[in-house]
Amino acid sequence: MPWDRNQMAARAAAELEDGMYVNLGIGIPTLVANYVGDKDITLQSENGMLGMGPFPFEGEEDPDLINAGKQTITELDRTAYFDSATSFAMIRGGKIAAAILGAMEVAENGDLANWMIPGKLIKGMGGAMDLVAGVGRVIVVMDHTNKAGDSKILRECTLPLTGKGVVDRIITNLGVLDVVDGGLKIVELADGISEDELRNATQATIVT
Repeated sequence: MPWDRNQMAARAAAELEDGMYVNLGIGIPTLVANYVGDKDITLQSENGMLGMGPFPFEGEEDPDLINAGKQTITELDRTAYFDSATSFAMIRGGKIAAAILGAMEVAENGDLANWMIPGKLIKGMGGAMDLVAGVGRVIVVMDHTNKAGDSKILRECTLPLTGKGVVDRIITNLGVLDVVDGGLKIVELADGISEDELRNATQATIVT
C-alpha cells in the first residue's frame, strides 16, 4: 500500500539529525513536527517562531500560536519569538539546515514548482523562494501523482518555478527519490510498492 500523509511525514522526520534547524512548509510537511520524537531538532516557522512543538490536542489550542500555514501549534521550553524580518534573515543567511516543503511539480533536475497555478486565486508566494535559495537541503514531500493520476515528477515543470535545481530529495506516497546527475535515483520504495509501479507513475528519467 502507498504511504499515507502521516507515513510520509514520519519518513521525512527520519531525515533529520540532532542539532538541525529545520523549516516546515505548508501541507504534509507540517505533520513532521509530530514525528521528531526525542531528536534535538529546532523547527522554525517563517512567521517568527523558533522551536515549534507538535500540534495541540483538541481543546488545548492557543489561537495566538500558529505556524506559517495558520494552523495552531504548541511551544517548547526553549521557543523564541521574533519578527518576520529576523526570521527571513535566518533563512537568507544560511542558518537553517533544511526545509521540508510540499510541491505541485518537481523536475528531474531538481526544479521546484510549489507556489501557484496560473489563473487560480493565491494568497501570495509565502517564504518558499527564500527557503529554497537559503537553506542547506531541500526535501520535498508530496503525492506522486495528481488526482487525475498524472505524474507530478516530470522531465520539466510546467508551472511557474519556485527555484531552479534546488531539490535534493523527494518523498512521495510511493517511495523516496534523490536528484542526481542525469535524473532521479530510487532510494527506497513504500511498503508493497514495486519498482515498476514507481517507474510507471514517474514521467521523469530514473537512473540506476
